[in-house]
Amino acid sequence: MGTMRAAVLTAPKRFELRDVPVPVIGPEDVLVRVTRTGICGTDIHIFNGHYAADKLPLIPGHEFCGTIFERGANVRHLAIGTRVVVDINIGCGTCFFCRRNEVLNCAEVTQVGIGRDGAFAEFVAVPARLAIPVTGDIADDVLALTEPVACVVRAARKARAVFGQSVVLFGAGPIGNLHVQMMRLTGAAPIIVTDLSAERCRMAIEAGADAAVSDPGRLKQTVLEMTGGRGADLVIESVGNKRLYEQAFDLTRRGGHVAFFGITPPGDTVPVEILRTVLEEGSLKGSVAGMGEDMHDALTLLSHGRFRTEDFTKASYPLERIQQAFETLADRPQDLKTQIAIAA
Repeated sequence: MGTMRAAVLTAPKRFELRDVPVPVIGPEDVLVRVTRTGICGTDIHIFNGHYAADKLPLIPGHEFCGTIFERGANVRHLAIGTRVVVDINIGCGTCFFCRRNEVLNCAEVTQVGIGRDGAFAEFVAVPARLAIPVTGDIADDVLALTEPVACVVRAARKARAVFGQSVVLFGAGPIGNLHVQMMRLTGAAPIIVTDLSAERCRMAIEAGADAAVSDPGRLKQTVLEMTGGRGADLVIESVGNKRLYEQAFDLTRRGGHVAFFGITPPGDTVPVEILRTVLEEGSLKGSVAGMGEDMHDALTLLSHGRFRTEDFTKASYPLERIQQAFETLADRPQDLKTQIAIAA
């Protein structure tokens, strides 16, 4: 079919713009013409060489939207030109976990833009069953937020978030801000955020947090004051810091819940006092990514304006400037999301 322009990560911190072959699709696949792709925290880990280094050279990019450009011979439910978002999690489809809709635990699972070439390119090939058609006139820059919103939808499900519960959230970056908004939708109260960035704490308040603490020394006192001295019903760690995970248990009430979300280096552990956990009936639950119904629900929520997205759509770079986009991310905390505009 010819070649396409793509940003290939050839080594840590080094993108090369290349003309590469357009992916060849099978009979059950579709070829998506990419319009927008967001830069995720996982992409930054890949860029820095901390994650998926064994997959390089790689075309990253997994938060994306686009249109159906070509479809396999057996694909009937998606017309050419249909706007789509994509569930990036590809399992074997036949194992115990896939049959239980636990694709993320499939031994053969791979993810678009992480374990295989992704969407920092003009085209990406995906199984047709994972392409979700879009209705309405939702803008591409908002549509490209579907995958990260799906992550916080799933985290809320796994944590059994309910109205009226108190929540402490570590991290007010992009995913932390979405967690705040997700907790607001569940009816959580109060929502207490902590982040070292005063600017992002301010943005968390605008997103719906009841309190935002940038001084770590004030955090526990604030939590106790706002929860009647009990501690939080739910604590979500979304930074990926071993010390913060340890602190999370100290902020949780008797019978409370700690949600493991932030990714730490392999081998990191935290001490859990067995007797206290048993006697107080505490619990913890991990959550890693949105999939399946999470993607559909995230798309519905975004389509109906349930998330504030203005701070996520301010920063955009063309594909040709992707190296600059990655290098300047750390210097612009006011930009909750940076996106790469692939096609109009």
